[in-house]
Amino acid sequence: MSKDNARKWTIYLVLVFFLVSLITASFYLIFYGSDFHIKGDEVAVIHVQGVMLTGSIPAGIGIATSEDITTSLRTANEDDRIRAVVLRVNSPGGSPAAAQEIICEIKKMDKPVVVSMGDVAASAAYCISAPADKILANPGTITGSIGVIWTFKNKTSFYEEEGVEHYVAKSGEFKDMGADWRGLTDAEKIYADKTILEVYDRFVTEVAQGRNLTKSEVRDIADGRIYTGSKAKKLGLVDELGNLYDAVDDAAKLADIEGAPVIVYLNKPSLARILFGSEEAKHFTSYYTNNDYGQLNCFTT
Repeated sequence: MSKDNARKWTIYLVLVFFLVSLITASFYLIFYGSDFHIKGDEVAVIHVQGVMLTGSIPAGIGIATSEDITTSLRTANEDDRIRAVVLRVNSPGGSPAAAQEIICEIKKMDKPVVVSMGDVAASAAYCISAPADKILANPGTITGSIGVIWTFKNKTSFYEEEGVEHYVAKSGEFKDMGADWRGLTDAEKIYADKTILEVYDRFVTEVAQGRNLTKSEVRDIADGRIYTGSKAKKLGLVDELGNLYDAVDDAAKLADIEGAPVIVYLNKPSLARILFGSEEAKHFTSYYTNNDYGQLNCFTT
């Protein structure tokens, strides 16, 4: 092979290698997000974006799974480069079980955890914020809504109109409680109220412990109403007013990081998750939204 041909082949191979590398990097950024960062003193930002549920659900816009969030918390806790965590909360709440799983993981953290509230951080989303070392909200953030709701559907009129009849064979009095082919009995209403109060008491306890308040003080403001970030600060539910980067700075101070911290995003939605996650999530959450037991929620409407 002549020197000219050899030179041409060398240039060709270099160009092919460059293009393959560029395409590979592009696909990585599209499907996994931009996670390239400088090694150093880092503050991890973990997003809690959407209604909180448990389950192995494709994470998409509108759904925040406890598995995704707790995995991110564990990753941050085990990574020596990460010195503190900021939970960026944009959620109206969700299931009590999902909140409990996230709270459990927050309490295991060996590093400072600061909450940055965005548009909404209400009900169960406030509950997961309470154990944090510090909470920041915007003046116009919607938060609070400390309470529990359990909703049931009664479609008896529809079934009667359509001529639909049901025969129910059940092993116990309460086995079909919440089924939409009938309303609740008086005994079931009493039971539902007791269940709500049990979950509500856990909610109040978490807030009281996390915010150094008495349960009586929390109950006085825990009637389900929402508060602006400004009002929540006056009530002791929020420490300071500020944005995400104020929260990052506070987290860095709590971790004794000198200088500007490096911010890493552990579960920031990638383009692939935005494009494909949301529709799949709707399908996978039908177990919760469409069932015969009603929806027990720490959720603001």
